[in-house]
Amino acid sequence: MNAIEITIISIVLMIGLGYFLKRIDFLSEKDIDPLNKIVMYILMPCMIFSALYSADMSLLPTLGILPFVILTASIGSGVISYIVLKRLHYDDKKIWSVLVTVMIANTAFMGYPVNLGVYGHPGFLRAIFCDLATTCMFLLLSFVLVLKFGGTVKRAFREILLFPPLWAVVLGILFNLLNIPIGPVLDKTVNYLADGAIPLIMISLGLSIELGGLARSKAMVIFTSIVKLGVFPLIALIVVSLLGLTGLQHDVGIIEAAMPSGMLSLLLAITYKLDYELTSDCILINTVISLITLPIIMTLL
Repeated sequence: MNAIEITIISIVLMIGLGYFLKRIDFLSEKDIDPLNKIVMYILMPCMIFSALYSADMSLLPTLGILPFVILTASIGSGVISYIVLKRLHYDDKKIWSVLVTVMIANTAFMGYPVNLGVYGHPGFLRAIFCDLATTCMFLLLSFVLVLKFGGTVKRAFREILLFPPLWAVVLGILFNLLNIPIGPVLDKTVNYLADGAIPLIMISLGLSIELGGLARSKAMVIFTSIVKLGVFPLIALIVVSLLGLTGLQHDVGIIEAAMPSGMLSLLLAITYKLDYELTSDCILINTVISLITLPIIMTLL
């Protein structure tokens, strides 16, 4: 088996483990939130910091192109979705419940383990920069939804400023550029915690799988899956081709764009009182479908 097959099978097995543990009542959906908090606030920041702290920062100008690729694909997918749903006369609440789903990719929870498994740390480093675009889109959508559905700008700012992976990026680059030592004990601790991120992410995804959402929100699930898993990476492919990107820049940019919808979409839907059940259904189903589409796209690359 090649690296792509090994990585995807490993990911499927870990997600399957999470689903199995739910089926035998060892864990349940109520455990998803604490698991995600551990990942988001502790393990993933350690994973990001560790990668950036030891990275070759001479690549920074080149890596800075990748967020542009994801942002362009995100905005393009959002515009297409908005036009289609408006023409079909859906109300604003449902439209924005879909838009947050198609515009925010799971560039971290799914993107990190896939690129790390297939391309090693060089691929993981590029995935981190792709994920910066997701953070920017989360910020942009937060402000749009504040203006559209109410809320406060202060709250939107607080959500971003307290977003741990963002600080991990800032501190990782800063400590690297300034050559600030963290000592062998802290370095080993950070690495141990970083190693726990991927298994916990996959188990959490397995716990969240609920196939009943396909029947409940069939039309929107199909629509969001086509846009997120088809249109989004297609736009990214066009962008990387126009920019003349090659090698890992090309491949990781497209693979990250091909990720399913991110869980940050659900956070936005809940925070701004959208149709969060619809958003949740779309996220979970296109995550399952992505286990089929991702290997195909990666093989074609």
